[in-house]
Amino acid sequence: MKKELGVQPYLFPMPTYMIGTYNEDGSVDVMMMAWGGICDLKMVALNLEADHKTVENLKKRGAFTLAVPGTDTLKESDFFGIATSNKMADKFERSGLHAVKSSHVDAPVIEEYPLTLECRVVEFQNQPYGLRVLGEIVNVLADESVLDEKGKIDAGRLNAFAFDQMRHDYYAIGDVVGKAWNAGAGLMKK
Repeated sequence: MKKELGVQPYLFPMPTYMIGTYNEDGSVDVMMMAWGGICDLKMVALNLEADHKTVENLKKRGAFTLAVPGTDTLKESDFFGIATSNKMADKFERSGLHAVKSSHVDAPVIEEYPLTLECRVVEFQNQPYGLRVLGEIVNVLADESVLDEKGKIDAGRLNAFAFDQMRHDYYAIGDVVGKAWNAGAGLMKK
């Protein structure tokens, strides 16, 4: 028997992505986000609250990085979702993580994150339900440690984690449980 829970943002898994931008003084700002993702072959969509410092930075710089954090940086990544640069100017420094400037966009690349998309802001969409930022992927950076022998990203090596909106937990991701466009192929023959 199913129980009605009303209108809730209950979808699982929710991604954990790290948005990297530069503040007006050139310091690094990183924000954890879960509401967004890939929306086209070379586009990402970020659904954000307009009052975030990150949004101000996106408008001024027109660029950002979008990284996938690993479980080894869960504490720092969660901190980036708790703290706001609007009130804590040294937020990134407190994390102990390290950043370098992207060679493709005006945004920082966080060295500890194994997968980073370098993006250019394409459009701000002010919708009745919130702000959506569309970004074009101009390059992807991956640590060699997450690449397989053919040079492709091995998702299991990312040690990524997902957000649980229902209970506010994080879940590790990594086990392969099937092959896409293959696991259900036998049902095509009925």
